[in-house]
Amino acid sequence: MDPGFDIVKAGHIEFLVKDLDAAKRFYVDALGFVVTESDSRHVYLRGLEDRSHHCLTLTEAEKPGVGHFAFRVASEEGLKAIEKLARSRGLGSKWVEAEGERGQGRALRLRDQFGFPVEFYSKMLGEEWMLQKFERYRGAKVMRLDHFNIMVPDAASAYAWYVDSLGFGCTEVTETEGSKPELWAAWLRRKHTCHDIAITTGKGPRVHHAGFTVSDRSSIMDAADLLASMGYLKSMERGPGRHGVSNAFFLYLRDPDGNRIELYTGDYISADPDWVPIRWKLNDPQRQTFWGAPTPESWFNEAMHVKSESGGFEEIHAPVIKDRPDYLLSAR
Repeated sequence: MDPGFDIVKAGHIEFLVKDLDAAKRFYVDALGFVVTESDSRHVYLRGLEDRSHHCLTLTEAEKPGVGHFAFRVASEEGLKAIEKLARSRGLGSKWVEAEGERGQGRALRLRDQFGFPVEFYSKMLGEEWMLQKFERYRGAKVMRLDHFNIMVPDAASAYAWYVDSLGFGCTEVTETEGSKPELWAAWLRRKHTCHDIAITTGKGPRVHHAGFTVSDRSSIMDAADLLASMGYLKSMERGPGRHGVSNAFFLYLRDPDGNRIELYTGDYISADPDWVPIRWKLNDPQRQTFWGAPTPESWFNEAMHVKSESGGFEEIHAPVIKDRPDYLLSAR
């Protein structure tokens, strides 16, 4: 049945930062994001491939974390259909008028059943396409936002919401060991790549990272050299490496406030209508890193809090799941 809306892609994310100038140095001077607009509390950034106003907003706040993340919808009528769906599920929602976020039209913001502030919008101001402005390429040469990765105590329920209610397709899953495997993580997409959002079991609601596409592997290697030379050695948390899930080449970074991004390239097209999700077992050493290299504990144990309705941060601890590998025990 047609739900009455068409979610196009992961649209943008808002990071809360304590020092806006320090964050701007990291994202703009080091990584090469393009500044579209700024004021005393916000910096609106986009990638070189973006034709829209922003894909990342930096907002000055008392504590770091995520203010909201957003999906682009194909039409204004679709936003009304999502509002209707939210009401039918008893979810709190509000309209964010155009002046509430620079460069964006009216948007619908939900507090979903998992505690995440999720926004849906259909219109955003167009900006100059920088893809062939090669003289402007800097740092990691970030092209665009690719995906979000969220952590929830109940991955199966989040999977059902995104797939059954919001129309996402599944490309890959991770399941626990044993005779009755349980869903541990899922990679879900609207655009025809590996994913627009990944759902992982853990303490939540938290956002593990936002992934940004770069043009190729050499862009990641060049970024690592540049970050090291600029004094950001401790910002490089994990990688460079290749994922088993998604097949992508990656480098995970922490900004000066600890917010996490992934530089990401080399995944695949998933447009075939008969796509069968790829399945991984939780203890497969090639799942996280195809080369089998160990992952730092911080990558498992730490993730970004999301802003609550009261302005603070709330979370629910994950349930105990049997048969998980020992190296993940501390991640819970």
